[in-house]
Amino acid sequence: MANRELSRIFSELALYLEMDSIPFKPRSYEKAAEALNVLSDEAEEIYQKEGPKGLEGIPGVGKGIAEKIAEYLETGKIHELEQYRKKMPTDIEKLTLVEGIGPKMVKELWGYLKIKNLKDLEKAARAGRVAGIPGFGPKKEQNILQGIGFLKRSEGRWLLHEIYPVAQRYAEELKASGLVRQAVPAGSLRRMKETIGDIDILVSTKQPGKAMDFFLNMVPHEKVWGKGRTKTSVRSTQGFDVDVRVVPENVFGAALQYFTGSKEHNVRLRTLAAKKGFKLSEYGLFSAKGGSAVGGKGKKLVACKTEKSVYRILGIQEPEPELREDRGEVQAALLGKLPKLIPYGSLKGDLQVQTDWTDGRHSIEEMARESKKQGLSYIAITDHTRDLAMTGGLDEKKLRLQMAEIDRINSKSEFRNSRFRVLKGAEVNIRKDGSLDIEDELLAKLDVVGASVHSNFRMSKNDMTKRIVRAMKSPHVDILFHPTGRWLLKREAYEADMEEIIREAQKTGTALEVNASVRMDLKDADIRKAVEAGVKLAIDSDAHDKSHFRFLRFGIAQARRGWAKASDVMNTRDVVGFLGLLKKK
Repeated sequence: MANRELSRIFSELALYLEMDSIPFKPRSYEKAAEALNVLSDEAEEIYQKEGPKGLEGIPGVGKGIAEKIAEYLETGKIHELEQYRKKMPTDIEKLTLVEGIGPKMVKELWGYLKIKNLKDLEKAARAGRVAGIPGFGPKKEQNILQGIGFLKRSEGRWLLHEIYPVAQRYAEELKASGLVRQAVPAGSLRRMKETIGDIDILVSTKQPGKAMDFFLNMVPHEKVWGKGRTKTSVRSTQGFDVDVRVVPENVFGAALQYFTGSKEHNVRLRTLAAKKGFKLSEYGLFSAKGGSAVGGKGKKLVACKTEKSVYRILGIQEPEPELREDRGEVQAALLGKLPKLIPYGSLKGDLQVQTDWTDGRHSIEEMARESKKQGLSYIAITDHTRDLAMTGGLDEKKLRLQMAEIDRINSKSEFRNSRFRVLKGAEVNIRKDGSLDIEDELLAKLDVVGASVHSNFRMSKNDMTKRIVRAMKSPHVDILFHPTGRWLLKREAYEADMEEIIREAQKTGTALEVNASVRMDLKDADIRKAVEAGVKLAIDSDAHDKSHFRFLRFGIAQARRGWAKASDVMNTRDVVGFLGLLKKK
């Protein structure tokens, strides 16, 4: 667990350093925090085996940061951070989660109003005192209150890509213990919702007592909510709840169906079951006709060891878990018209990849090599462009240099012989008036162009829609990246008419991105609208690090929740097929 805590500590320290306008160091600490968050080996184990020198082998960790890691592992604290906390005892991490509030604003809020946390901030803003701080004003105060409201609504939720691997590991360890026959994560996690509240795992076992003891020893926890032979619940040290339920093997399918949900899907399915003379619950599927009283008065338990048998007996197709939201899937299943969803692992390319030319952590060659290792056959390098100065955005001159570098990499035998291809691209910025920040002459020479909004999020719905539509009309913009600008658990989508944007995408041949990172943008409902309109989708990792290619799985999950098929997604094709779908240059 030291990795996660160190990652949090360095993120907090980076915020304090940025607050004090210390150059370079904040980004160094951020990179170290990112590396520690995805590090497969425990920093503590590396330190025990190799000392501080071994820690320097962690990506983004130099001598100075290695010494701070060692300091924490030895003492449980980092002196520099403790000094900052003493000097300005604010919850800087939580405060900077409010959209529009950065470290320097936190310093102002502390200096003028001694605001320590979100509660203090909300109280001061509601009293109109924040507006009185020089440089803030009533509009900023109102935006802060809106941002706090968003954080409150998101409280207790976790990003799918954070919690999914944890749940899978717990299920695998339970199965490997030899104490359980089946172990399956259920609930919203199995439906692959973009944010998750907790982990529910269903198990079948003949040794419930031993299985529960094993579970308690396996999961690092800070509190046990309850322990019994059929259910045990804990609060993990990571902050989310984990429940394990023991289910009889002969009704495991019915229980899995019930605990997968959603609640609305289950209500729809129970209504259908009742019409067909059955009663469906987590205890099984029962027929009202004849038989002995198994599981209820005058009810006969029908075979329901598997979910497939439950749906089959009810006379409908089995909807994939991602579809079970009562959005017409039961009606489609009755007619045998459920879509064949895009399979996991079916992407051949990734169309949004950042490198160390701007705000990525690794070189073009390193990103190409890692994506190839992950089974992809092409990637598009889409570093930010001129207007995003804070990322070192590329102008036309730097883009030309990068294009030459990509030619050099493609010519290397390891890529040429395997037919792996690095595409020349860019993530161009959509300016306030809808124009682009790179000249058309150069855009025409790129293999693929993505465009996105990175500023002026609070425009009116009408103006934002016009801004985006103008960019989509460009003959050079192939993909609209993260179309609604949302950032899960951090920032709401900006106001825009998605139906109008989808119509324009269909008209202009512009693809819409399903951004698989912390954005999960488009959302599932808009993906379905795009699919129904015949608009092409692009599922991208938005990788800024070699480890981020793992996000692609969750982008596929989001597309599946939007009823997308493989044919709806551009980058399920090989590179020639993909390029053939782009706008004519």
